[in-house]
Amino acid sequence: MEEQFILRVPPSVAEWIERLMNESVASSSNPDEASLDLSFLEDGRNGTFMIGNESFPSSLLDLPAVVESYKTYDDYVLIKTADVGQMIMVREENDPAPEGVEYKHGLTPPMRDARRRRFRREPDLNAELVNQVEKHLISIMHGVYVSILLFSSLATC
Repeated sequence: MEEQFILRVPPSVAEWIERLMNESVASSSNPDEASLDLSFLEDGRNGTFMIGNESFPSSLLDLPAVVESYKTYDDYVLIKTADVGQMIMVREENDPAPEGVEYKHGLTPPMRDARRRRFRREPDLNAELVNQVEKHLISIMHGVYVSILLFSSLATC
């Protein structure tokens, strides 16, 4: 399997990267302008993306759903190469950092606010009821209520 990630950059940085990829490094007058670097802080989620001499803040975010990546050698057969579940988001210096570790939108417009619109919500659980059920399950495991439940179910038949 290959290692892959999604790099989302602002339009100005995208143009810069595309220009660097289209021209040869040898033809560049200054090799420092052609350098790319990505480094993260100790938390592993926030970092800095360097392109040339400019730096941009970046964040590692979890996607709301796993995205599969494919490639082809003959334009007919697709071969799955990776499951991508995270994205590195590079932003301009004045843009606010995303809240939390999960990016609430997917990669395409139909996945806008995907976590809220497309996935089941977590049920609202009463903590007291959960504790009561947990105590009953533990007592059933120890054999306390087994005979009572067995006889009550036989009596209803």
